[in-house]
Amino acid sequence: MSKKVLILAGDAVEALEIYYPYFRCLEEGFETTIAASSPKKLHTVVHDFIGWETYTEKEGYLIEATASFEAINPEEYDGLIIPGGRAPEFMRLNEHVPAIVSHFFEADKPIAAVCHAAQVLTTVREHMKGRELTAYIACKPEVEALGSTYVSEPNHVDGNLISGHAWPDLPGLMKEFVKQVNGVGVEA
Repeated sequence: MSKKVLILAGDAVEALEIYYPYFRCLEEGFETTIAASSPKKLHTVVHDFIGWETYTEKEGYLIEATASFEAINPEEYDGLIIPGGRAPEFMRLNEHVPAIVSHFFEADKPIAAVCHAAQVLTTVREHMKGRELTAYIACKPEVEALGSTYVSEPNHVDGNLISGHAWPDLPGLMKEFVKQVNGVGVEA
């Protein structure tokens, strides 16, 4: 039986942060579901680092969300991916998202969180106290407000929580995520 992975997304999700993990999961043979507030074509954005104090943003590709957050039974999935972009600031307001994310912490299933995904983790404070993670530097205040330790490295593994700073760090993030979904082991 193939493994199942859930990706939480919404409009303004960062294009590389959803496409790279999605295609990597398909390549691995994982049955992969993209869920959003409703099933629809999502608008992605492209963030780039060109010497400004922050990233720039342009319109990206469309990608299909085939399920709603409300319809998701997290017990059916072996791993969770939360991409960044601006989508997390809105996804975290959905009443179903905290229960979905909490399940993966409670069941000790792999969670990949990249860039602004830390904003979604603010909805599950009870699982974040004392954890270590990295995120886009602008999310450092959210990480610390959770009672977590912000780690200044491109990728960080804290048990089942695999975090990445931004899209350039996806190869390392996805390598560890795939390893954990396949049950190869968890780094300390």
